[in-house]
Amino acid sequence: MKINKTDIHKIEDFLWEIPKAFRPKMRVPARILASEPLLDAIMDDRSLVQLVNVASLPGIKGASLVMPDVHEGYGFPIGGVAATLYPEGAISPGGIGYDINCGVRLLTSNQKIEEIKDKLEGLSKELYAQIPSGMGKGGQIKLSAKEMDEVLFKGAEWAVEKGYGVKEDLDFMESKGRLENADPSMVSDMAKKRGTDQLGTIGSGNHFVEVDYVEEIYEETIAEAYGLSKGQVVVLIHTGSRGLGHQVATDNIRRIMSAMPKYGIEVPDRELACVPFNSEEGQHYFKAMCAAANYAWCNREVISWEARTAWRNIFGPAIEPLKLMYDVAHNITKVETHLVDGKQAQVIVHRKGATRAFGPGFEELPESYKLLGQPVIIPGSMGTCSYVLAGAARSNELTFGSCCHGAGRRLSRTAAKKQVNAPVLKENLKEKGIYVEAGSFKGLAEEAPIAYKDVNIVVETVIDSGIAKKVAKLKPVVVVKG
Repeated sequence: MKINKTDIHKIEDFLWEIPKAFRPKMRVPARILASEPLLDAIMDDRSLVQLVNVASLPGIKGASLVMPDVHEGYGFPIGGVAATLYPEGAISPGGIGYDINCGVRLLTSNQKIEEIKDKLEGLSKELYAQIPSGMGKGGQIKLSAKEMDEVLFKGAEWAVEKGYGVKEDLDFMESKGRLENADPSMVSDMAKKRGTDQLGTIGSGNHFVEVDYVEEIYEETIAEAYGLSKGQVVVLIHTGSRGLGHQVATDNIRRIMSAMPKYGIEVPDRELACVPFNSEEGQHYFKAMCAAANYAWCNREVISWEARTAWRNIFGPAIEPLKLMYDVAHNITKVETHLVDGKQAQVIVHRKGATRAFGPGFEELPESYKLLGQPVIIPGSMGTCSYVLAGAARSNELTFGSCCHGAGRRLSRTAAKKQVNAPVLKENLKEKGIYVEAGSFKGLAEEAPIAYKDVNIVVETVIDSGIAKKVAKLKPVVVVKG
């Protein structure tokens, strides 16, 4: 299937549509949130083909959607959002991805960048020493079978109970760091084995821990409520459920592919394998996914404990501890209430490389954020910048309360490695005042800034579309990667 620019209709500035009539199997239109230059760039890979395929999912409502950071993924495009009608609509592991509850959190300090500039190199080495990183790398926590089930059921609460977290953090996490539908018995022994020693580790790929400072404030009132100020030093953490989540996806994709004929489901791409949400297989996957999501929240909480340890080691025991501003997931499925066909209805929202961005009044938010909208944390690439946004009411009308999740790749990892000299990149970043600690030059090359879209353009598209407000811009000074 080939999609041409002439097949795409402009609905309004920054919103484009491939109509339902484009292909007989489409149940809803396919919509793209993008500026025209970003749209032109999207045409180069299979993202839009995948978006059209998603529009054929059983029970899908509204439209299949992609955010401006979209790029090709497994089944669903990364940056994809789809909502199917609860309870009989489809659930598709491809709509969440292999890294279940990959997400990002922001910790704030009471220090200014000018105060700590002479300690940045030491801080980079201490963070690298405290936070295990790299492919398959284990950490200092080794979970027994009983403890593993507790982590899968309790999420970040487990870390708090065991002294690896702070109770106050729970109020500043999406879903308070725990999905109640988690069932550890739905997670295979192989998945549990892979996660036994990976709590408190970031892994490899695009995962990282960064020290940034607030370069710009755009919305003073919101920034103040979020605890952000110009020049302030902050810590950004990006990782997910590690090998455990990958195995949960692998196990259930296999099971769901085998079950589709039983429900008479055919999909245009086998990577879109799906079953009814309320089916035996659908519930098995959902409960296992919730458990993996809980593992990821616990993982990020333990990493925060490690970052706080590194902070004390560098700045002394009297230093004020790092405080959690917010933690958001961007690979997850949730049952939510949205406006569908003019009426409020429950839907199964798939977000893959997309962040929830609910506007003011959302009941789950901490009291101090409730009137301002949910914090949305958008990491850029190392060497560029990241953003803090606030969800706006229009996201509920336009994107099932969703937003972009980052800059989005523009080069494959293979292409990036061919174009980037990693030792030179590391030296160039150091000359810019950015200290990088990485497990391998290969991983560094794959994640070079050249491999990503311009996060400034992606964020401006989101802001101009009205689904979020720009609150603050962050600049990196330390990057720790696997």
